Amino acid sequence: MKRLKKIFFFFFALFFICFAAGGIFIAYTLRNLPDPARINERQVNESTKIYDRTGKTLLYEVHGEEKRTVITLEDIPNQMRQATISVEDAGFYKHNGINYKGIVRALWVDLASKNLSQGGSSITQQLVKNSFLTSERSIIRKMKEAVLAIRLEKRYSKDDILEMYLNQIPYGSNTYGIQAASQTFFGVDPKDLTLGESALLASLSQAPSFYSPYGSHTDELMKRKDYVLGRMADLGYITGREADDAKHEKLVFLPPRQNILAPHFVMMVKDYLTQKYGEDTVESGGLVVTTTLDVSLQSIAERVIEEGAKRNETLIKAKNAALAAVNPKTGEVLTLVGSRDYFDIQHEGNFNVATALRQPGSAFKPFVYATAFKKGFTPDTVLFDVPTEFNPGCNPGATSTIVESKKNSRGLILEGDKCYHPGNYDEKFRGPVSLRTSLAQSINVTSVKLLYLAGANDSIQLARDMGITSLADPSRYGLSLVLGGAEVKLLEMVGAYGVFGNDGVLNPLTYILEVRRGDQTLEKKEDQPRPVLDTNIARIINDVLSDNEARIGVFQRNSSLYFPNRRVAVKTGTTQEYHDAWTIGFTPSLAAGVWVGNNNNDPIQQKGSGVLAAAPLWRAFMDQALATSTSEEFPKPEYQKPEKPILRGIWQGNTTVQIDLISKKLASSSTPQEFIDDVAVGDPHDILFWIDRSDPVGPKPEHPEDDAQYVSWEWAFQQWVKNSGFKSMSFDSLPKNYDDVHTPENRPVITIGLTTDLADTFSFSFRISSKFSLKVAEVSFGDTVIKSVAWPVVNQDYPINVPKKDMPESPTVSIKAYDMVGNSNEAFLTPAPQL
Repeated sequence: MKRLKKIFFFFFALFFICFAAGGIFIAYTLRNLPDPARINERQVNESTKIYDRTGKTLLYEVHGEEKRTVITLEDIPNQMRQATISVEDAGFYKHNGINYKGIVRALWVDLASKNLSQGGSSITQQLVKNSFLTSERSIIRKMKEAVLAIRLEKRYSKDDILEMYLNQIPYGSNTYGIQAASQTFFGVDPKDLTLGESALLASLSQAPSFYSPYGSHTDELMKRKDYVLGRMADLGYITGREADDAKHEKLVFLPPRQNILAPHFVMMVKDYLTQKYGEDTVESGGLVVTTTLDVSLQSIAERVIEEGAKRNETLIKAKNAALAAVNPKTGEVLTLVGSRDYFDIQHEGNFNVATALRQPGSAFKPFVYATAFKKGFTPDTVLFDVPTEFNPGCNPGATSTIVESKKNSRGLILEGDKCYHPGNYDEKFRGPVSLRTSLAQSINVTSVKLLYLAGANDSIQLARDMGITSLADPSRYGLSLVLGGAEVKLLEMVGAYGVFGNDGVLNPLTYILEVRRGDQTLEKKEDQPRPVLDTNIARIINDVLSDNEARIGVFQRNSSLYFPNRRVAVKTGTTQEYHDAWTIGFTPSLAAGVWVGNNNNDPIQQKGSGVLAAAPLWRAFMDQALATSTSEEFPKPEYQKPEKPILRGIWQGNTTVQIDLISKKLASSSTPQEFIDDVAVGDPHDILFWIDRSDPVGPKPEHPEDDAQYVSWEWAFQQWVKNSGFKSMSFDSLPKNYDDVHTPENRPVITIGLTTDLADTFSFSFRISSKFSLKVAEVSFGDTVIKSVAWPVVNQDYPINVPKKDMPESPTVSIKAYDMVGNSNEAFLTPAPQL
């Protein structure tokens, strides 16, 4: 019994101590709380300033001087009050200042998510927070907020509190209070607001930056407005019919009247800051933000987009355009124009297309080709651009008479009679096409085949690795993925292309260099390079996309994609039915992309392809952006010859014989490499006969017919063989003798004549005898060519006089001769003259 008493007294004492300590803690915490009578004396807020990359040009000031006009509750219509109460605090007129249900709900969510992100505050609590307290998220601040809310309710009536709330709360765009908000967004006083306008303004208070009518989240804003109307109907403030009518009400916003540079970029930065630091901190926390924006490039981009979009609207009915540029070496976003005119609210100019999801068309192809190159395919690998049925459930022969696809809107391979046999942009078929040509000329049929060979999942994974975040569900996409059947963001595509230009190293996209608050650095950019693609594969893609000769056939030699004085890699894209046109290109230090189209997805005219609609804008930007920079070369890739002939581009058979191109005989050890041609012998077949797509460099499949695509591809290939008149080479038709042109005895013979060593000049002569006409002769000291003779005459003397001041200390003179069929020889002046 005594033991139980001791335990009881122990816990009683412990409880008393904890209770007393808690009381003392609460009393200490709540000491010196502000007087609710001073509710209208708001704390001084400090604006957030957003600068360019130099930290000198102010792009935007968040907050600044508050726009506010105080009005009485009688001047605020009932529907505005009711909309606010419905969405912020349905029990406002019933509680004592604290929304207990909201707090319990918020606490539950906070505990589940292990943070203090939820609100749950009543209108009174929000008023207290905005008037007296900081934006700190903590239990102590919540306690202070609750106590002050109760005190405020005891001092003021509910209508007084609601009036103060509607005059105090921020609505975004430096606007505080319902009077300023009504005038800023709709140009009317609150008493003249419609039901739809009232619901929209009530929607802003939860997150003014995110839901701003001038920001990039207008779709979310409209959904929240409809939610407010639904809540009003549920609470009996309006009828369901009135709610439905207001949901369909057309809202017309006034254009923003603010000093802002690079608005789409700035709003993107502001969204980021709000998500990371909170609405209150961004609106009034005095942040100083240095961004990555290059003001000079931004000015160029805005001018190019405005002029180009105006031209496109007239020519091809494309009203909008967007541009983004990134430094691949750092991941820094240098410029971003999200739409033609940010301030044209009536045409959704504030919508940021650069960060919106759009289909990329053929601009997605480089990721597929890079995946294929990783698996052993090469730019020389040949695929057949012939009418091909890709649905194994369909008759392969249908493509000979049916050119238009019966695919669904996404181009997925379907069962039954929904066949898929895509065509090309120019409605032509080319037969055998190398992967270099296929990518450079953006040929669809061979690209769809390559996606099947490379694998859709692996191609998507590579795109993800390179920075594309929107490809969440690979099961959604079929073979049309390579033609742009997925949705991506222009900014992320530009960043991913930059990975190619940066030798396969990803620098994550960033638009913030530094965020400071007073003397405290809250955030500072740190380089985070991450290799995501083999260096040589990236260089192969760069080599192909910058190969102007490979583009010719679909693109003109002097198209907007060609830069005569520097190598620039570039790819265009056009979606089916011409909804989107793209051009993305890059150098090692600058990647830029342009999108052209209509925000409402209306198609542009058929001549509005990527090269005609988007490329001129892209080229105009690149010309000016690169004007003052030195030309950069892409490092050359290393090309290995795979063992399998089919991967080297030899499709005529799987056995090869080396033939000399000059003599047309078997190549010998003396035949120069550049004159050797690998000739295939045997029965020609399509690629699936020779490779297993799960292991392209591995053994030939024993049963190629087990591949679901084999029958269709092979049938299409054999139809081409039959109709083209192609004849394969047999072993009997091969030459029996070896190359007799490239032999040691046929090499040019060089004879060095009399040498003369004068005080200031070294002289000698040479002549060349040759069986074949000569192409060039070169005289060198070491690695330095001092004399080159084009088309030298056989057996003619050529005198050489060299000033001794131009000679190295221990010169070795060499003379090289090359004939027209590739034979060469070299002679040396021995001993070298003593100087």
